[in-house]
Amino acid sequence: MSCPIRLANADDAGGISRVVIAALRQSNTGDYDAETISRIEASFSTAAILEMLTRRLVYVALIEDEVIATASLDGDVVRSVFVEPQHQGLGVGKQLMAVIEDEAIARGLKVLRVPSSITAEGFYAGLGFCTVRDAFYGEERTVVMQKTLPAFDPSGGSRFV
Repeated sequence: MSCPIRLANADDAGGISRVVIAALRQSNTGDYDAETISRIEASFSTAAILEMLTRRLVYVALIEDEVIATASLDGDVVRSVFVEPQHQGLGVGKQLMAVIEDEAIARGLKVLRVPSSITAEGFYAGLGFCTVRDAFYGEERTVVMQKTLPAFDPSGGSRFV
């Protein structure tokens, strides 16, 4: 499935919040308990998303102008990659990650990092990310992963050198 991807704006905050919360509740419940899911959800309210938009590059994938997925770049860290459950497994997350990686390469980043949920570890591994270590936030286990990026070719001949 291919869909338009663009930088998010304030009007997208409610849609981003809806997508994240739906994904947490439906996709992550097998790996995290209800208390952990509730705590994470609180970080993705519409107000929290509006604040996030001031600190990160946040992208959205759309179908008929409705947000169905999101991902963000915070320095050299990929954050908050979520796809609406009914659109998972259709390539939307891979599309978002390609946009994030292109932006990172254009910014001259050498390595891209991601604090992955247990649920998404296989997704990132499939994109070439390697596990570096586990991190724990109370009972919540996060898998810290990274990927070495190719260099950007500013001459325009070949995108990568």
